[in-house]
Amino acid sequence: MSLLKPFSRLPGLNSANILLVEREEQFQQSLADVLVEETTFTVNVRLAKSLPLPMENEESRPRIDLVVFIINLTSELSLQSAEASLKSLDPGYFLGKVCFMVTNARSAAAPIERLDVARKLAASLYCPLLFAEDQTPDGVTNATERLLTILKVAAGLVPMATSLYLSNLTRSTVPPDIEQPSFN
Repeated sequence: MSLLKPFSRLPGLNSANILLVEREEQFQQSLADVLVEETTFTVNVRLAKSLPLPMENEESRPRIDLVVFIINLTSELSLQSAEASLKSLDPGYFLGKVCFMVTNARSAAAPIERLDVARKLAASLYCPLLFAEDQTPDGVTNATERLLTILKVAAGLVPMATSLYLSNLTRSTVPPDIEQPSFN
């Protein structure tokens, strides 16, 4: 097992590489289809169920500019997989090149505790936490637009902006009341 490192390869000219990590692969493919339609720059999308990535094609793997962990709140396995996969990332990725995207936050089947765990995870790693609606085409399009904004900065395609700076502006924070016991 080797760590995925953010600066092990040179960046591509006018292109960006994004790695979508989702255990169930429900939202991953529809998001990837919309991402590759971007026309102002080339977006290369890589899909994975979990990390670490296989060793057999490591020498031909491009530099990954942004890693997105997609967490389906209706599945405990999805959250556990994301937490386990974090160990396979080099600490350099947590300087603005990782974000979390949560789906099914509005679902009645999603326990509020999983949302709290996802919020705490993103806050503890100083990473953005995005919420996405995966059931409608408009939701997928909106999620794609938010990811493209972060990806452009992470890939160095926005002058005078760095992913670390953007990370400080968009990072997730945990409100003080989330740590307090509920009196319900």
